[in-house]
Amino acid sequence: MVDFNTFRSEDGTPVYRQIVLYIKRGAVAGSIADGDELPSRRVLSARLGINPNTVQKAYAMLESEGLIESRSGAKSYMTLGEERVKELRAELLTSDIRSMINALRQSGLNKQEALVLIDRWWEPDEEGPFEWSEQEDPAEGRAFKAPQMQAEAKGDRRK
Repeated sequence: MVDFNTFRSEDGTPVYRQIVLYIKRGAVAGSIADGDELPSRRVLSARLGINPNTVQKAYAMLESEGLIESRSGAKSYMTLGEERVKELRAELLTSDIRSMINALRQSGLNKQEALVLIDRWWEPDEEGPFEWSEQEDPAEGRAFKAPQMQAEAKGDRRK
């Protein structure tokens, strides 16, 4: 059974889209597999505290994309082939990367500055505020502002 215990609704995005995205991300991560049963529309709507029509809309979208199979009055099951999971991964990554690039551009960063920022935050344990410092781009020989972790500013240089 597909578990919705970690589902958290976010403001700004319709809940039915969040349900679809939750299921797609679970399929890509491997926590939702081919043949897994989905909760009934009524059970999921009660668990999430939303209208059953919202769940119905999400399930209808998933069905139209070929990700679930449902029959009237019967249970719904995931229909995920290996190729479809690869397609989902590419779809989700493309969307996430485009969103991130837009956010970085809106923040005034150029490509080099964005790559430095991504490199600094790549490790999952990197947390906390950062400072901006002047650095030189060896390829172009020009200075640019790059994020510098607080710990690095104090002498703790992680590479």
